[in-house]
Amino acid sequence: MRVLAKAKITTPTPIQSLAIADALAGRDICGKARTGSGKTLAFGLPIMERALRGASRRPASLILVPTRELANQIADALEPLAIANGVSLTTVYGGMSINRQAQILRSGVDLVIATPGRLNDLIERNDVSVADVKVAVLDEADQMADLGFLPQVERILNRIEGERQTLLFSATLDGDIDRLVRRYQREPVFHEVATSEETVPTMTHRFVGVEPEEKVSVAAAIAAGPERTLFFVRTQRGAERLARLLHREGVAAGALHGGLSQPQRERALRAFANGRVPVLVATNIAARGIHVDGVDIVVHHDPPEDTKTYLHRSGRTARAGASGLVVTLVEPEQLRDVNMLRRDAGVREVVVPMRPDDQRLADLAGWEPPTETHAPRPKRSAGNRSGGSYWRSNRPRGRRAGAPAGHRNHSDGGPAFDRPADRQARRSRGAPGNRPPRAAARG
Repeated sequence: MRVLAKAKITTPTPIQSLAIADALAGRDICGKARTGSGKTLAFGLPIMERALRGASRRPASLILVPTRELANQIADALEPLAIANGVSLTTVYGGMSINRQAQILRSGVDLVIATPGRLNDLIERNDVSVADVKVAVLDEADQMADLGFLPQVERILNRIEGERQTLLFSATLDGDIDRLVRRYQREPVFHEVATSEETVPTMTHRFVGVEPEEKVSVAAAIAAGPERTLFFVRTQRGAERLARLLHREGVAAGALHGGLSQPQRERALRAFANGRVPVLVATNIAARGIHVDGVDIVVHHDPPEDTKTYLHRSGRTARAGASGLVVTLVEPEQLRDVNMLRRDAGVREVVVPMRPDDQRLADLAGWEPPTETHAPRPKRSAGNRSGGSYWRSNRPRGRRAGAPAGHRNHSDGGPAFDRPADRQARRSRGAPGNRPPRAAARG
């Protein structure tokens, strides 16, 4: 309780209120809750409270996750609690020395937080056994299914001997996830906090129409104001290219994707989390792997392919009940697909074309949480019944009369756009963006 109080955690979230008591009672749990709802402590606190002890190569508790980033996020959250309760933990995932990981497991740990692929590799090498696991957690089970990890997950669960408690958390509970529930859980207690549809109203959504040749300039204008902006693109090459082009526009940006080594990924995420780099460009691999509080704006630079990806990406902002802004950049040929996407996601806002010097981009960069969930829907003109005519007839041709390019005045007289030099000066004076980096998880 002292550790929680020091972290200013004094009131449980809904999923924690529902799940912790059942987990402490030893029941299997099937939880459905959005990312950022407090699931880590919902399963982590009971594990720490029970403090099951492992032995050499034979951990007592296991948490399976789909990505390296999520493994480290969970370890960072649980490490202070583990120290307080005398529980030893380690992370196991690809991209790091397997021999070093094997050495830590041989010394004996109580809790292992692992990705399925690397854990199976260690099992095959006889560096670890899951036979004695008493508590198994499957976090973000639906993403593990999307990434094709379920056969490896089942291979691990089949190796656990004797009775175990299985805690499963997922954003969806159908299809392959339902098979996991029926096969590996015993009379589970179901706890559902929020559906995908319920996550949309916690965010403000904007869809900005852009011409391809102006897309990077529009992106830089949006990212110029906030402390933290997260861009999503589809490919590794696209992430590197956008980060490089944003640099040319005067916006410091880092890249995060699966082509980087684990140390490179950790450095990029740490620089973004502590505010040294205000912009991070990521591929879908980071849609659930990034758990950074205080992301002001999520920008879908490349529109996602489906509603599920849209919600997962967007969930990096508006975490734990906070407000957040989600912006999707839409090129003319993408208009039809994006209109279908937003209708499926239950978002009413229409696509509004803007150019780099449009005053409304300053409004986005200086965005503040609204008093209403949705802005009034603009009236449709005769020209916006099809993508092409809407683009030609309604695209702004310049900034509002009298407004300087890339700048607007707030009511207090402050600029909406900060130059990189201004941001650096503010951070050097001890602004909130200059927080020290968090300690890395240790085995």
